Amino acid sequence: MADRSTIARPYAKAAFRQAQASSQLDRWSTLLDRAAATVADARVASLIGDPRVTPAQLAELVTSVAGENLNEQERNYLRVLADNRRLRILPDIARLFQAMKDDAEGTVDVTVTSAASMQDSERDTIAASLTKRFGRKVRVHTEVDPSLIGGAVVRAGDLVIDGSIKSRLERMAFELTA
Repeated sequence: MADRSTIARPYAKAAFRQAQASSQLDRWSTLLDRAAATVADARVASLIGDPRVTPAQLAELVTSVAGENLNEQERNYLRVLADNRRLRILPDIARLFQAMKDDAEGTVDVTVTSAASMQDSERDTIAASLTKRFGRKVRVHTEVDPSLIGGAVVRAGDLVIDGSIKSRLERMAFELTA
């Protein structure tokens, strides 16, 4: 069986092309997030595999929950997903769509894990520094991990910048025993 991301990619690309052509990236992002949350709900998820529920009924359910004022293109998109039995992969579609949107808008998500909670001024300083380094807008998400002892670990996609005291101590221990 194919990977869920492989199956979701063409649907995410189609939604992205439509959203970009109509200059409605934010609207489509919201729609896909709501629809993904809808199908992730246990009550709806149980209906997706039920042979007594038709694809048209599922599409109408997701449409009614995901947004009351959807245009015809958005409704058709959800119908196509239902007809092709792809509603289950809506969370993957939403994730891939968001990645395409971020890339088009020049935005990158960065997670900063520190030993203690960060003040807003520290977070702003890190965001400004990373914006300069990446040449893109940066959305900073923070996490706390007391095991780091001090410093921080910055993750942006595949890039990891580890400036924690924990990793420095581990490197020193390795070098001393090597």
